[in-house]
Amino acid sequence: MQFDAPKRRGGNSSLLPMINVVFLLLIFFLISAKLSPPEPFPTEPPHSEAAAEAEGEFSVFLGAEGQLGFRDMIVAQGEDVDPLVGALVQAREEYCATTDCETDPAHLLLRGDQHVKATYLAGLLPKLGQAGFAKVELVTTRGGAE
Repeated sequence: MQFDAPKRRGGNSSLLPMINVVFLLLIFFLISAKLSPPEPFPTEPPHSEAAAEAEGEFSVFLGAEGQLGFRDMIVAQGEDVDPLVGALVQAREEYCATTDCETDPAHLLLRGDQHVKATYLAGLLPKLGQAGFAKVELVTTRGGAE
């Protein structure tokens, strides 16, 4: 008794390695991507000659009109900043619940606009310090005024 050899399905077998590579790349980018929330309003950071890059776990935005933004909360200049500070405290506590903040404390990035007066910024720092952040870094762009 003789059996015929099964018919091979042709055509799609050459695509399988390419599909595998595409899925591996997709998984790589999904794992390596870091999602960040959108800025609540546009800011134009001040210029500096510092080469160090600011790093932090949380970002607070300070707009040209003096408005403060954290995640989806925006507080206009002159309004009470306590709800925003409370949101920062809660976010920091949630972060510290999963991370050892005793050895590596959480840092706060302040993304301020270059048109904000320094006196307003200086008055704002103690209020941000109430949130429990030991270090607040001001985000700047490299390059001085010409």
